[in-house]
Amino acid sequence: MWKLTRPDNQHDKLTRDNLLDLQDHHLVRVELVREDQRQVWVLTKRGHSEAKRLLEPKGIRVSALREENYDPVTGELLGTSYDDHSAAVTSTAAELHRAGIGHRLGFATEIPHRLADGYVQRADLVVRAPAAGVPVMLLEIDRRTEDAHDLVTKLRRYWEWGRLLPKDAAKLTVDLVRSRPGAIEDVDHEKRLWRRVYPPTGREGLVPLAFVFADTTEAKVANTVAVLEEAGRRYWAPRRYETYYQEAITAKDYSQAVPVVVTTLEQLQQHGADAAVWRRLGRKDEQTLTDALDNPDGHALYRRQYARAEAEDERRRVAEREARRPVCKRCGRKFTDQRWEETTTRTAWKAGDLSVCGPCHADDVARKEAAAEAARLQAATPPEPEPEPEPGHDQEPGKLRGLFRRRG
Repeated sequence: MWKLTRPDNQHDKLTRDNLLDLQDHHLVRVELVREDQRQVWVLTKRGHSEAKRLLEPKGIRVSALREENYDPVTGELLGTSYDDHSAAVTSTAAELHRAGIGHRLGFATEIPHRLADGYVQRADLVVRAPAAGVPVMLLEIDRRTEDAHDLVTKLRRYWEWGRLLPKDAAKLTVDLVRSRPGAIEDVDHEKRLWRRVYPPTGREGLVPLAFVFADTTEAKVANTVAVLEEAGRRYWAPRRYETYYQEAITAKDYSQAVPVVVTTLEQLQQHGADAAVWRRLGRKDEQTLTDALDNPDGHALYRRQYARAEAEDERRRVAEREARRPVCKRCGRKFTDQRWEETTTRTAWKAGDLSVCGPCHADDVARKEAAAEAARLQAATPPEPEPEPEPGHDQEPGKLRGLFRRRG
């Protein structure tokens, strides 16, 4: 609590005095005392109620009330609900806050996520830090009290929860999802349940999930991460884009994946949560949190690669088309697009000589039109009149000879 509320103070006296004052007003109580003599404080029922009225109008979610459980025999208060795990959760929140990742009212614990079968998966910690580039992130704190495959199961449940539809989803969307397996992937994230609960992440995929390991060895962490990477691949790993330009696209599709990062509480305390102490599943090196959550090989790269591949394909198609372009057998010039189209369509029989280009074809048409015009004009011109015979020559010779015989 001291590290979370007063991260710059070198001692916890101010925080302790405030807690004692709240205790006097029956707003908080001591749940238990740890082995190192640090006390774990929780809200009372009255304090929980007042906190809800104070914070919820501002959009801050309050964790579930920790009921006071007493031993039925001795009557002693049982503090088993809060243990070293809860202290590790609080310490993780404190380290995030100290690094500027999340306002102290932007943390919530034990947030339920109800699955379709009714099972409730509770996140140990939820942080909202939009100013730090992390609009929302779920955290699971593991002190290696759980088997590695149990963590894979948690990852699967968060993945399944991210694929649920809200109860008031449109009937058409519900029918689409029920029609075939995997149809939910065709439904935009804005129409899914998780977007009713959390803001957009600003990145591809579902809500990011972080596993923070505490009080364990490097070997155990390495073994657990190896199991998460192998057995949980379906849930965190990106896919290849299904595209026509398959060979030219190296970008990955993260749209249906849960971004998973891992670190240890010891690294956070030693180097700070803003240092390169986070490793994204599927990557080798440790990065800062925002770099680990970013996808440099994701959709932005896909758009660039697709645009380049499309432009290259267009240049190739143009070159191939130019290589097929016909050449005029008369003048040697290449056909224009218009002339090429005229000679290859169903009306090519109207295009004249298919082996000549447009200008040569125009010359042919002009010559034919000129010849036709000349023939038309010749046909339309009246014949010249025959010359009149000269006097004395209007009779045929035979008739004149007959005339002379009769007179004689």
